[in-house]
Amino acid sequence: MATLSEETDIRNQVAIEIPAASYDALVIPLKEKMETMSTASCICRVSKKLLEKNENHYIPQTISIGPFHQGKNNLKTMEEHKWRYLYSLLNRKPHLEPTLDKCVKTLRELEHKARLFYEDHEQIKLSSNEFVELMLVDAGFLIELFLKYAIKGLKRRGDYVFNTSGLLYELRCDMLLLENQIPYFILQRLFEIVPIPEQCKLSLTELAFRFFRNMIPGDHRLHLAKFGQEGNHFLDLIRHCFLPTFPRAKAKQEGQRGLPHKATGLIAAGIKLKRATTEDLLDIKFVRGVLEIPPVEVHQYTERLFRNLIAFEQCRSDQSTPHISSYVLLMKSLLQDEKDVKLLKRKQILTNYDVIDRKQVSTLFHRLWEEMYVMENVTDFYYDGLCEQVKDYKKGRWNWKPTEPRHLQHPLPRIVVVIAVFLILLILIGALFSIVSFFVHRF
Repeated sequence: MATLSEETDIRNQVAIEIPAASYDALVIPLKEKMETMSTASCICRVSKKLLEKNENHYIPQTISIGPFHQGKNNLKTMEEHKWRYLYSLLNRKPHLEPTLDKCVKTLRELEHKARLFYEDHEQIKLSSNEFVELMLVDAGFLIELFLKYAIKGLKRRGDYVFNTSGLLYELRCDMLLLENQIPYFILQRLFEIVPIPEQCKLSLTELAFRFFRNMIPGDHRLHLAKFGQEGNHFLDLIRHCFLPTFPRAKAKQEGQRGLPHKATGLIAAGIKLKRATTEDLLDIKFVRGVLEIPPVEVHQYTERLFRNLIAFEQCRSDQSTPHISSYVLLMKSLLQDEKDVKLLKRKQILTNYDVIDRKQVSTLFHRLWEEMYVMENVTDFYYDGLCEQVKDYKKGRWNWKPTEPRHLQHPLPRIVVVIAVFLILLILIGALFSIVSFFVHRF
């Protein structure tokens, strides 16, 4: 017979399974029906129109997460590393079988709801075992990736992911794609089951934020609270970091789309552009003739991130305000050419100007707006009230065209300048005659 201390050791090593209650045969079908009626697909397919423009912005190039791109030849390299990471995660505790068993049983209970997260989930031709395996491998890889990224002591010398130059960047880019997502509740549930290293005191949300924070513009300290809000997947959590923090300016009339003039035109009309003190990207406001714009970091991945955020807004069924699409349209009206880009850079509104082709910055928001059909069928433009305020500010200023020289608009100052020059010439001529007269009389 085992002693008390031996029984305690056994409990520490082997998970104790409590037999499931004997449910009525109708319980599971009823549960699945309730999930079906209350769960909306939020991991969508990108429309064919967008893929035709440039599929590289939407299709993973390095790793597949979820069922949409599973098994593609160009993504197979990472598959074996995902299995290695899963084993590393579960093997931290002796006898991984009990933990693995609990993970599989938990995923089976969540399988129906997880499938509903994917658009056209009926078309996902994976058996129950295959789907559960997919969720387990992908979620286990992601949890272990976050742990190793946050805790240096967990990395091994021959780790392919951390020792391959540029791979972490590629993984981040692929993991923010709309079609390359996994339900966040799957990750959260497994995180509660798998053995977490003692030196890790962070939650799953904090671990994930550490991994993605360099891709999110603005103050990371402020974003962590937003990132921790309830989200359906990583792209949704990132979207929360962009949402405005103060009340929306209400419009008196509908139909306002963009600012009345581009950046240089606003300056010429007497409107001041100022870098906002806040770093929340969408917190743009207009106060007493000053348009305050938070700084936006332009990186090589900025376009991909914006594109997938907009694609996500377009596929959402809750009819919420398209914040990112509205921001793109506003910036498109502000940045018309390279002069506007230079102006915003001088104002330190455009920062981290590290793109390869700098001319692409001036056309970035135009490409997003035109190629993605931003606001095409949407009436809820978030900045309509702000744009109306700018348009109504000292309406008399909009009567002249900013592209014309100022002296042609106001003839009176030109006459004053001519008279002043004429008087100066008379004084100089008078002084010259006095000097000549002095020398003539003296000699």
